[in-house]
Amino acid sequence: MSSVIVDNEIGGYMALEHLHSLGHRKIAFIRGPKALVDSAPRWRGVRNCAKACGLELDSKLIVDLPESRDPVSSFEAGYKLTEELVKHKRPFTALVAFDDMTAFGAIRALAKAGLRVPEHCSVIGFDDVAAATLYTPALTTVRQPMETMGASAVGIVVDGINGVLEKRDVAATHRKVAPELVVRESTRSLL
Repeated sequence: MSSVIVDNEIGGYMALEHLHSLGHRKIAFIRGPKALVDSAPRWRGVRNCAKACGLELDSKLIVDLPESRDPVSSFEAGYKLTEELVKHKRPFTALVAFDDMTAFGAIRALAKAGLRVPEHCSVIGFDDVAAATLYTPALTTVRQPMETMGASAVGIVVDGINGVLEKRDVAATHRKVAPELVVRESTRSLL
């Protein structure tokens, strides 16, 4: 079976690299559920960036989203996990969320705790859902280029149809599309 996916590993690397370039060193992470195929490569990208930058990741600032099939659950989980991170009084100046919905929940929890984004804590998401530009503050995120991915998938399908019509073998095609860092208002440099 053919596939077109975003390069999650590069995306994880880009997210941490952005925060590191802004001077953040105490960074919290809300990782994706272990069963979700995107989680491991995104985390691998984060670890690779940390190694390249000489940044030590604090295990007490790393939490995991629970397993769930409900896409809206990541907002609630992001909220609860960020609340727990704040309650433990282990300071952090930035937070990398597994996805944008988790980031929205994290921002809500930070606001409830009296912490403003990005003044007190920078937050970055992943996906670039439509609401990311509308949210306050507008969310810095790693964009999955859905149009490019869709066009690539259509190309694979058309090639497969033509292959059948031309009676030639068609092999499965696997493509990784590079993500794009979209810097908005939810991240800023440490003063």
